[in-house]
Amino acid sequence: MLFVSGERLIGDPAGELGRVQDFLGLKRIITDKHFYFNKTKGFPCLKKAEGSSKPHCLGKTKGRTHPEIDREVVRLLRDFYRPFNLKFYQMTGQDFGWDG
Repeated sequence: MLFVSGERLIGDPAGELGRVQDFLGLKRIITDKHFYFNKTKGFPCLKKAEGSSKPHCLGKTKGRTHPEIDREVVRLLRDFYRPFNLKFYQMTGQDFGWDG
């Protein structure tokens, strides 16, 4: 089983998709040249969708501003979930960096 990081898909889409291609035993076809960063959305987008001449980006609900959460609430949530996250990191062999 492969766990894909949404954070890495945003920061390094080609790298994360490279991991997926490797895991599936596929030749690495999707690379950095297939993406551009959409400043309006704040996300990487595909330069050209398969079978289309237009770029493809996330839908209208993606890239919206997230609500501000009180720092103390974030701290409490991180403290609560830390042992579960650590166990998950051990199980997957992957640190997703959710501890702040």
